[in-house]
Amino acid sequence: MAKREIGSRKEIIADNDIAIHVSNLSKSFKLPTERAFGLKQAIFNRIRGVKGFKKQSVLSDINLDIKKGEFIGIVGRNGSGKSTFLKTLAGIYYPEKGEIIINGSLIPFIELGVGFNPELTGRENVYLNGALLGFSRSEVDNMYDKIWKFAELEEFQDQKLKNYSSGMQVRLAFSIAIRAKGDILLLDEVLAVGDAAFQKKCEDYFRSLHGNQTVVLVTHSMENITKFCDRAILIEKGKIVLDDKPKIVAKAYKNLWS
Repeated sequence: MAKREIGSRKEIIADNDIAIHVSNLSKSFKLPTERAFGLKQAIFNRIRGVKGFKKQSVLSDINLDIKKGEFIGIVGRNGSGKSTFLKTLAGIYYPEKGEIIINGSLIPFIELGVGFNPELTGRENVYLNGALLGFSRSEVDNMYDKIWKFAELEEFQDQKLKNYSSGMQVRLAFSIAIRAKGDILLLDEVLAVGDAAFQKKCEDYFRSLHGNQTVVLVTHSMENITKFCDRAILIEKGKIVLDDKPKIVAKAYKNLWS
């Protein structure tokens, strides 16, 4: 039976240094193949044994332990299953088989700006997004100026969000998201936020996390893997094919195209 639990279980995590425990994790999706128009077609398809979908395996028998304070990178080609793995850790997808145990509070940096309303102003969206992250109004009040200063968008606070560029929206979303404090951070290409100067600011922030929080980074950037990570994992066709030092994994990733 598939399980996803918050909090350690002694019989599974004997070592209290483990932040994430993944055991025999598998995940698949049903992809539609033939649509039934009406009851007659549905009955005919059933008689012919046509299910109307095919099963696509995305993750297969993933086993992994991530230690507290570890900065781990996950790489793989498009369609390899790395983002599905991250979303399963985040609880966006539920495991089909296997078990995930999260030992601590978890903050996903996966889809920045989810919940933003383009018809509201930047100011209103800060309070809206803050509420979605679990902050009280007084907590948002206390961090409000810091959010805008980090995003470098102070002059746009009272403009409607629909007038922001996509880059401005992501910068604002990122600046709000980093206020959420968790033991474990899940990042999906979030280091590619904004222009070069803003990316430098983001990199400085992530360096400050090193050793203090557990970080799982999914990325195509081998530079970020070798720059930030203590350890890296290569996923290919839904399986972990290499778990090693960042430079070794980065080289193996590049060799996939040779």
